[in-house]
Amino acid sequence: MTSKITYLGELRTSSIHLQSGSEIISDAPIDNNGKGEAFSPTDTVVNALGSCMFIVMGIKAQDLQVDLSNSTAEITKIMAADPRRISEIHVVFNFSIDTDIKNKTILERIAMTCPVYYSLHPDIKKVITFNWK
Repeated sequence: MTSKITYLGELRTSSIHLQSGSEIISDAPIDNNGKGEAFSPTDTVVNALGSCMFIVMGIKAQDLQVDLSNSTAEITKIMAADPRRISEIHVVFNFSIDTDIKNKTILERIAMTCPVYYSLHPDIKKVITFNWK
């Protein structure tokens, strides 16, 4: 098993990562009868894309001796109705370092190979922007 989820009531869950014991609290969003006091399940999906892209870039960056520390990604989720679903994900990377064009190209291409990117339905539009210092 990877995790264990407990329904806490009031449209809130607690997810425990079994290997580490870390916890994620999820709430229904305000626009879907919830309190919006924590990441919604769809928020965690879109956030996972940015995190996954950073991690695969980070693995390659180590090989290239490029430090991505303190770089950020801004994630925007766009929902659709009938059925309610994620229709678009916008990821804007802001890198706090400067590196040569070859490394930038390698890292940008690697980002697009992350497992979450490949796991998302192809109908979900993904808009990825890389802003280098």
